[in-house]
Amino acid sequence: MAGSGPVAQSLAPKKARIEIIPLIDVVFFLLATFVLFTLSLNRIQSLTVNLPVATPPPPTADPELPTIIQVTDGDSVYFNHELITMSEVFPRIFQYKQSTSAPKVLVSGDDRAKFGSLIQVLDKVREAGIQQVSVETAYRGTGR
Repeated sequence: MAGSGPVAQSLAPKKARIEIIPLIDVVFFLLATFVLFTLSLNRIQSLTVNLPVATPPPPTADPELPTIIQVTDGDSVYFNHELITMSEVFPRIFQYKQSTSAPKVLVSGDDRAKFGSLIQVLDKVREAGIQQVSVETAYRGTGR
């Protein structure tokens, strides 16, 4: 029997295998080369810029602070830290507008204020004809 022995087995064709380790090495080499090449293409160019310097605004002749109206839960409102009811807001605002040349109002609400009550106060300020109205978004304790 001529084909059965150790010599015949060594002459049989070997199975092809894909070696993955050299493939990974080649891919990482190409990736590193690509990254280094793209980084060398970026030239950093800059211009000198003379930025303006902030200066405080000049003091005004009338440094009057705004009137603070703070809305709380229920019908409670603080008008310049004085507790009043919602029905007293419009007469106070109207009196303030008559006594001041440039009335300013800051409307605030504490953590228990209802949105509807705040809108009512803003409507009364608008009804009184005050143009300079701000709404405070920072937390302020009740009555402060």
